[in-house]
Amino acid sequence: MRKVRDYDAELKALGDKARALKAKKVQQLGELVTSTGADALDLDILAGALLAAVESADANAKEAWRSRGAAFFQGRGRKAGRRAGGDGEGAKQTGAGEA
Repeated sequence: MRKVRDYDAELKALGDKARALKAKKVQQLGELVTSTGADALDLDILAGALLAAVESADANAKEAWRSRGAAFFQGRGRKAGRRAGGDGEGAKQTGAGEA
């Protein structure tokens, strides 16, 4: 005889996992903002810059941003993060650049 599945428990476990993943993503984004020094920016400026990046259709600009971000996570951009109050390590350790 087949074992009866507890669908409610499975749904609850999936919901818990989804909430944990969302919380981890939010934490990683916060660490990214801090490690890049963007926490020193006014919230309106930061939001505007992020919206411009999302709305941009310029493939060359996006590639330039991608390569600059990759360089930051590989350690070449850490000096700027230290000057801004971050150590450049937090986001790298948690994998915030892997999205």
